[in-house]
Amino acid sequence: MSAKKYFFTSESVTEGHPDKMCDQISDGVLDALIKQDPLARVACETFATVGLVIVGGEITTKGYVDLPRLVRKLVKDIGYTDAKFGFSAEGCAILNAIGSQSPDIAQGVDTGGAGDQGLMIGYACRETPEFMPLPIMLAHKLCRRLAEVRKKKILPYLGPDGKSQVTVEYENGIPKRVDTVILACQHTDEILDSTGKMITRKAREEIIENVVKPVVSRKLLDEKTKYFVNATGKFIIGGPQSDTGMTGRKIMVDTYGGMVPHGGGAFSGKDPTKVDRSATYAARYIAKNIVAAGLADKLMIQLAYVIGVADPVSIMINSYGTLKISHEKLQEMIRKHFQLTPAKIMEMLNLRRPIYKETAAYGHFGRTEPDFTWEKTDKAEDLKKDA
Repeated sequence: MSAKKYFFTSESVTEGHPDKMCDQISDGVLDALIKQDPLARVACETFATVGLVIVGGEITTKGYVDLPRLVRKLVKDIGYTDAKFGFSAEGCAILNAIGSQSPDIAQGVDTGGAGDQGLMIGYACRETPEFMPLPIMLAHKLCRRLAEVRKKKILPYLGPDGKSQVTVEYENGIPKRVDTVILACQHTDEILDSTGKMITRKAREEIIENVVKPVVSRKLLDEKTKYFVNATGKFIIGGPQSDTGMTGRKIMVDTYGGMVPHGGGAFSGKDPTKVDRSATYAARYIAKNIVAAGLADKLMIQLAYVIGVADPVSIMINSYGTLKISHEKLQEMIRKHFQLTPAKIMEMLNLRRPIYKETAAYGHFGRTEPDFTWEKTDKAEDLKKDA
């Protein structure tokens, strides 16, 4: 990454991608329970395959969820309403395999300790207004646009499943141009050419014109930019019919697109006592406020926890040489301005609310919705004064 010129690639997926469908179901279950019981302990995993959704995990709660009804509504809202897309909200079978949380884990969490060991990563940079890396933000916006043109019937032949991938050319660490845009869009057979193996040139051009051009700034596109739309030729069979889906398999899509390391823990289906989720949100909150305060141009922070213990066992920062103050001073400021026990994180970011299904598609970071409290920069001014 120290080279003068380099290329960096990130991908995203639509809400109809089978893994993302599972993330939304798991977080839909979490929302339904935490709405009734803010202290619910939820670790919910979903698996989807041809005609079948299995929901399992460990849940301890005073609430109740009508699982088949919830799953069918979510699948329908995503867009799997017709068997022509290989999966149907009304036609799929649903299996409930949920148990209760282990008492061995509960006894450590009940006293305010972390729900598991692990390391969590937060990051922020100045590449975009959202303080996010440009490749992942463009990839997310392309997938959002794919869903929009499908739902508004601008491109009525599109199906719910889809992916994007964006390669950005950097010079001296600054994004200069988009080198490659890749789209994989599920579709009906009406846009196939006479061979039945390829989408038509007209459809390809329509997708570029209606999806790529409204999203990617013309300043970033040039005559050398390459476009790949359904590079195998066609993409009719999609969703769980073409590929199994599982909760937690899109951790790079959920975070920073591979720009920085990942702690390895997924988010969806986990209540905020799980530091995999809450501490990662806290780490993003810290990093974003430090960059917003002007104390660094980009910053990564690693938090680490041990099960049953409240305080992090370590805090590590990497500013990539952009920090305007000493690392020792910044470490001191982080501990002063941010309380990082699970209980204090939940209080600081107001996490015991049904806000999670919306996080389960198009990334957990770089969002502007008010419920994404970890995206606020309300600490930036205090940090700037303290520095």
